[in-house]
Amino acid sequence: MPLQAIETRRLYRQIADQLREAIERGEFPAGTRLPPERDLAAQLGVSRPSVREALIALEVEGRVEVRMGSGIYVREPDAAGARAALHEAESPLETIRARQLIEGELAAYAALHMKRAQLTGLREAIALMEDEARHGQVPTGGDRLFHTRIAEASDNSVLLRLVGELFDERRNPLFEQLGNHFENPRSWAIAIAEHRAVLEAIAQQSPQAAREAMALHLANSHERFMASWPAEAPPKAPRRPRSTA
Repeated sequence: MPLQAIETRRLYRQIADQLREAIERGEFPAGTRLPPERDLAAQLGVSRPSVREALIALEVEGRVEVRMGSGIYVREPDAAGARAALHEAESPLETIRARQLIEGELAAYAALHMKRAQLTGLREAIALMEDEARHGQVPTGGDRLFHTRIAEASDNSVLLRLVGELFDERRNPLFEQLGNHFENPRSWAIAIAEHRAVLEAIAQQSPQAAREAMALHLANSHERFMASWPAEAPPKAPRRPRSTA
């Protein structure tokens, strides 16, 4: 039975459901390679980013395996539980797009209203990112601090909470698995440089430059997660700090 085109815009969960059902019907037996992302996107009538997230969801569930330089292969199902954990996970790539819309304007506002002490706080956040990266950690502590301190300049508790909540979607299993594949010391070094560009634009009190620098940073973040699957295993990802919660 062929895959059915998705007529309206759906989340990755609906795409993953169709692929999972096709696997369970035996259309893609264990050990076989799935069609490339672009082919699946065309057959399903959806965007390639949505297919990427669906495949990552199936990988988290243990239904497929990503083999670098070879493709994505069907696995025998693992123990139940991962699917339930994914039910509430937001789309990582849609989250980044939402942040791009909101945080570009917040950066522009900060360029006009941020005080000197708050600029010092942004510099401290970047220094924390650099320190975390230098010690082999994923520098999300400094990253979160940077983005929330820009939101603080708005003096709007709702916007501050929203920016924090959107950033914290990085902890969902889809986001973490994407990071395992596509984040590495080089990508984080580039991201830190992008943060510096945002800081410089805010310090120069240029709202347009700040808006563009933030939008570019988040657009690049989106594209880093949409890069081609590496031809070989990437450098070992930095150690993720343990949660203190």
